[in-house]
Amino acid sequence: MREVLLAGVGGFVGAALRYGLGGWISRIGAGTAFPWGTFAVNILGCLTAGLLMAWAARSGLLTPPLRVLLFTGLLGGFTTLSAFGVETVQLLQRQEILVAVFYVLGSVTAALVAVWIGLAAAR
Repeated sequence: MREVLLAGVGGFVGAALRYGLGGWISRIGAGTAFPWGTFAVNILGCLTAGLLMAWAARSGLLTPPLRVLLFTGLLGGFTTLSAFGVETVQLLQRQEILVAVFYVLGSVTAALVAVWIGLAAAR
């Protein structure tokens, strides 16, 4: 139950940060077709995930509950692309190149197709 609460608290903070930062960046980039807010949030989330991964590996101070709070909760609420990035890098670090390539291509392709199907089904 504690992990659920940690994930929920972290998710709330991450989602609120995403809303605020993404909206602010979108207003700055208004007038362009490129979704700058989402792009910036995704890149910042991935950068943060990489920094936390390195810190965790070096220090050993990232306990399982803290991992739930930061990775699942905060970064998960901020952007799920960070989880995608972490998992892909972990596959590459284990030299599971084909699995990583399939994961990246499969995830992006399946996500786009699922959105397309959802839109078509709703019409």
